[in-house]
Amino acid sequence: MSTPTSFRAPWLWPVLLGVISLSASAQEATLGANLESLLEHARARNPEYAAMRYEAEAAAERVEPAGALPDPRLRTELRDITRMGEQDPTLAPARVGSTRYLVMQDVPWLGKRDLKREIAELEARGAEGRAGGAWVDLATRIKTAYAQLHYVYRNEQLARETLDLMTRLEGTAQVRYAGGVAAQQDVIRAQVEQTGLHSELLALENERRQLQSRLNALLARPASAPLAMPERQRVLPAPARLEPAALEERVRARNPLLFAEEAKVNAAEKSRALTYKNRYPDFTVGVSPIQYRGAVREWELMVELNLPLQQGSRRAQERESEAMLSAARARRDATAYQVVGELMENLAALDAALRGESLASTRLQPQAELTFKAALAGYENGKLDFATVLDAQRQIRQARQTRLKAQTEAQLRLADIERLLGEDL
Repeated sequence: MSTPTSFRAPWLWPVLLGVISLSASAQEATLGANLESLLEHARARNPEYAAMRYEAEAAAERVEPAGALPDPRLRTELRDITRMGEQDPTLAPARVGSTRYLVMQDVPWLGKRDLKREIAELEARGAEGRAGGAWVDLATRIKTAYAQLHYVYRNEQLARETLDLMTRLEGTAQVRYAGGVAAQQDVIRAQVEQTGLHSELLALENERRQLQSRLNALLARPASAPLAMPERQRVLPAPARLEPAALEERVRARNPLLFAEEAKVNAAEKSRALTYKNRYPDFTVGVSPIQYRGAVREWELMVELNLPLQQGSRRAQERESEAMLSAARARRDATAYQVVGELMENLAALDAALRGESLASTRLQPQAELTFKAALAGYENGKLDFATVLDAQRQIRQARQTRLKAQTEAQLRLADIERLLGEDL
């Protein structure tokens, strides 16, 4: 019989462990490059979401006990422990006058156990909905922070590109100043612009670090843990998937908050039915063998029930259950109006962001670039002053920032819409 390869080549184990370690390190190094990696990491490790999942599991485990019968009770009575004074007191069942054993079982009125189990099931569904809502909220915060981080990162790149351009413009101004065809003020203006860009880069770097710390907190990682720079934003859904009527229907069916509120309404209805069941008595049944000396010679049966005579108290409990049901329904309706209103608001904002991005990319940015090229050529030919070149350069940067802001705003609105839907589009 041949020896397994792993035992014949023990050197393979360190190699395999090294490969696994390198793979894990590579995954950590690329964490943050895209949104999917962040969401996957948070789903597996975020303690807040884990706590909600465990609470949902705990609520599911309450269903079976809610509909179960209570434990039976055993009572033992030692009668005539002195045998009418003929002997010293004793606790031995075979030596007393008689011993009575009573086994009792509480039995609720018909239907009460089913209602209690159904209430527990609905509460478990509500806990499941809250867990889903916790994940949706966490995912939205991650999507928002990622979109903002991408914006800051791209803004940094844009500032550095502008800084390089200003450096070249300064060089051009110095050449023209040396040739006596431009004023020294042109060089100073270029240097002032560069100083402002350096200051802006410091502010952007600080903002980027804050966003990275926020993301690490959401991922349950140390605040200073490294994150890869975001490579791309998510692809926006096609316009056909953003049709308001269809999204409203999906929100009403799948929103985690509405799901939880609907479960509360159903639980309140069952609680009201259970309260009305309390008009009827609960029972206790029992069987009792009686032992004389060493043998059981008598059997007794017993039935006990509570008498529901406190009608004023029961009517108050019934009115309470009715009020709680009305409150649950009102809260569900209020949540529905709020959720649908937020959906329409975000859809309108998303549409505005998409139109703004289209305007900036197709008209504003190309026009600004043409203006800058014309201004630069005019300055080099001595037909325009340096201030005109600076204004044209600022217009290019403003157009690019406008486009970038519109793209980021669209991502933020998409994250809010998906939060309301409870799923990705």
